[in-house]
Amino acid sequence: MRPADLNRLSVGESADRYVELVRAKTLTGALSTSTAEVYARDVATFVDLAGEEVVLDDLTGEDVDAVLLAFARKPDGRRRSQPGERAGASQSASSQARFRRSISALFKHAVLAGWVQVNPMAMATVTARERGGLRPERRALTREQARGLIGAARELGGGPGGGAAVAEAPAAGAGRVRRRDQHTELRDGLIVLMLSTMGPRVSELVRANVEDFYTNDGVRYWRIFGKGGKTRDVPLPDDVALVLEAYLLHGRMASADKALLLSWRGRRLARGDVQAVIDRVQRRVDPDSRRSVTPHGLRHTTATHLLADAVDMDAVRRVLGHSDLATLGRYRDELPGELEVAMRSHPLLRGPAQG
Repeated sequence: MRPADLNRLSVGESADRYVELVRAKTLTGALSTSTAEVYARDVATFVDLAGEEVVLDDLTGEDVDAVLLAFARKPDGRRRSQPGERAGASQSASSQARFRRSISALFKHAVLAGWVQVNPMAMATVTARERGGLRPERRALTREQARGLIGAARELGGGPGGGAAVAEAPAAGAGRVRRRDQHTELRDGLIVLMLSTMGPRVSELVRANVEDFYTNDGVRYWRIFGKGGKTRDVPLPDDVALVLEAYLLHGRMASADKALLLSWRGRRLARGDVQAVIDRVQRRVDPDSRRSVTPHGLRHTTATHLLADAVDMDAVRRVLGHSDLATLGRYRDELPGELEVAMRSHPLLRGPAQG
């Protein structure tokens, strides 16, 4: 028997109410706007796959399994197919895990709200894929690959070892004036340097404003506005701070927009534009040291190499903006030869002078 207060909402109705609640949480700072939109997008996909008119309480564990499998097979329009991969590749392991979390959150609320008697997620048998399924371009770059990319970015930024990247206007009669989108070398170098050495989320990077950068006791800081309304102040490495100053003086066009990173039209750079910037800088890297990588892969790169170099775990956590040390495990990738290096320089086998 169903309890008298059970509200037999359809999947579509329950999704609308839940998304309205999620978006309301952004007003209190409990959720960031970008996180709320991810939940809303996943719930909308769930409605399409489960059926808008189906009663939410009628869904079984088998129905949830069918939805999870259908999502896994769903082409990911944001991904470009890799060599040897069929066009319209299916969802990545991380996307499947995120979708599962979003739907679990919906059903947890449905139980509390009296929309379902039993949470069908508890009876689902389809398990999340292991992290080993993470696609290659989301993994950390090796030290050689990372140094190649950073070297190319330094050249664009006019940093140590690089040439001046400031584009000068041609003299009168010297030919056609180049479009403004061809004068973005400093910006591109800055973007890649920040992603590679500081590991921000791409949403944090494109949300950055000029006023978020300040100097204290001679050290340049970036006040990063992260998920859930949280902020963290991260010092910029010296090389990155130099490129930032060059960009603000010579590379950033005059604009009413307060955004740090501008498109050639003078508007805030979009998230989708960042991958194109990385790819453009990658083309300057020696092919032997080049490997396709996403902005999130550069976040992995920051965490992996800071931790591999024995930087304090809590400091790395604060740089990346995590509330829990355990989360770092998702960003720590294995590096070739690191176990051999660790055993060769074992702290308990060093002599007094080495110590």
